[in-house]
Amino acid sequence: MGLESLFSLENRVAVVVGGTGALGGAMANALASAGASVAVLGRNAQRGMERAEDIRREGGEGIFVSADALDRDSLTKARDHIENSMGSVDILVNAAGGNQAAATLQPGEDFCELSLDAWKTVFDLNLIGGTVLPSQVFGESMLLRNSGSIINIASMSGIVPLSRVVAYSAAKAAVINFTQFLAREWAPRGIRVNCISPGFFPADQNKNLLYNADGSLAPRGQQIISHTPLARFGYAHELAGPTVFLASATASSFVTGHNLVVDGGFSATTI
Repeated sequence: MGLESLFSLENRVAVVVGGTGALGGAMANALASAGASVAVLGRNAQRGMERAEDIRREGGEGIFVSADALDRDSLTKARDHIENSMGSVDILVNAAGGNQAAATLQPGEDFCELSLDAWKTVFDLNLIGGTVLPSQVFGESMLLRNSGSIINIASMSGIVPLSRVVAYSAAKAAVINFTQFLAREWAPRGIRVNCISPGFFPADQNKNLLYNADGSLAPRGQQIISHTPLARFGYAHELAGPTVFLASATASSFVTGHNLVVDGGFSATTI
């Protein structure tokens, strides 16, 4: 089998929940480049339609479907629309998530002062809406066919808890644990479940922590680079290979329950 056919996703339908974001969008593009028909799910219609248009401009098949990952009915309607438009879903990428300032320890703040409401919000974003609910809704269809690949997006902070972002790190650790559970649960039904743990990839939500206004590295960014063996941040396109590998039923046919870390070696060091 040649490399092209090994990683080909021709005649596959992929859903990227959170595909309107920088990393989710890069993964959506990668799946489309490998031949999959891609449905981008999210709440930001402008970004979603732009992402779908980018896919079509490159010769792929892409649509945007508005959906709230924390609303089961919204996800179910999105799934039914996708299956009516594109066919049965073969690949699910759960890329929705994020953090909140209120769930991050500020300098001098004690953990006992951390907002429990903010903690719950971060867990809902990353574990419930970001992983569990979409897996249930789209997994129902996969179970009917005894086939499918689910890729959850965790974080290397789920392995090495970062200072201050305690709720986010704990939520991503839960995503990794859930991935292993579901992999065991659904392996006999022909569904593989894996996750990708990105390291530091500059995006809108974290660039102010990593860079100063003049474009130089902020203290936080300098600390991260100094503890990253590859001595740089990641680029969104560097998630393309891991995504296509785990999505392909031929390239990763014996891979399930795995956490693929893409962090430049950060989690191999200690801060």
